[in-house]
Amino acid sequence: MSLILAALLLAPQASASDKLPPANPIPLADADTRDVIAPVNAFLAAIAASDPKAIAAVVRPDGGAIYAVENPDGTRSITRRSWAEVAARFAPGGDRFEERISDPAIESDGDVAMVWAPYVFRVNGKVQHCGVDHFDLIREGGTWKIANASWSSRTTGCDAQ
Repeated sequence: MSLILAALLLAPQASASDKLPPANPIPLADADTRDVIAPVNAFLAAIAASDPKAIAAVVRPDGGAIYAVENPDGTRSITRRSWAEVAARFAPGGDRFEERISDPAIESDGDVAMVWAPYVFRVNGKVQHCGVDHFDLIREGGTWKIANASWSSRTTGCDAQ
């Protein structure tokens, strides 16, 4: 057996949990991490306030959202929306929306960052769906903006948060 093959066989194998960065502890440990999560929190607050202008204030207009829906019957779909389409969904005068994230993994390198967190989405106080949010952020001129967001969505296994 060659030394290279032996080294490969003895090397530790990465597990699925090794693929994600470790979550930063809450409360957030440093100012940069707090700055990264701030536009995500503002985005979720804007959804709760039914405020499309507040949504637009924390996103890059050239970005958007992609979500992957897992239906109870096992079918799946992927949908892409511009930020304008997302904001229009939360116009005032309709249902009351609330999205809560928990245990965010927050990582940054220079002017690029990401937030990954489980969430529960409620409409008029009732759980509608849950999944995991993933926000890509860019810092421009010292300000973090959400460039893109993607999330999974399912109606089963939604623990209340």
